[in-house]
Amino acid sequence: MIRLLLFLVLGALSLPATAEEEIKQAEKSWYEAVLKRDESGLKGIFSPDVIYAHSTGKVENLTEYLGRLREGKQRYDTFQYEKTTVRVHGDSAVLHAIARVTGKNDAGPFNDHLMLIHFWVRKNGAWRLVAHQTTKIP
Repeated sequence: MIRLLLFLVLGALSLPATAEEEIKQAEKSWYEAVLKRDESGLKGIFSPDVIYAHSTGKVENLTEYLGRLREGKQRYDTFQYEKTTVRVHGDSAVLHAIARVTGKNDAGPFNDHLMLIHFWVRKNGAWRLVAHQTTKIP
């Protein structure tokens, strides 16, 4: 009986992650890299043709966004999710979240309550962030 239980537990641990779990892990990797301003990590997360739309209305490509992070013109100090929803559609997925984000940008320090949409696409077996959009919640 113990061998059977051990077999079942080990088998469950080795099951592949669901696409939803993979997206949640990819999302965690994204916000950790953003907080650290980890340019090489973000290059591995973003699709080269990412559309990055800020809650300020500013829209950037990958080069512009990474340059602003590198130069300190965009900085995130905290990123706390209040709620996330993931919808997977084959090799693409949409993550919708409500988050509290603090940091600094061209306008100065911010402490924003945001609605966030991320569009993820599986490319060559890895999830890549192809679009980012945030909207301030009053």
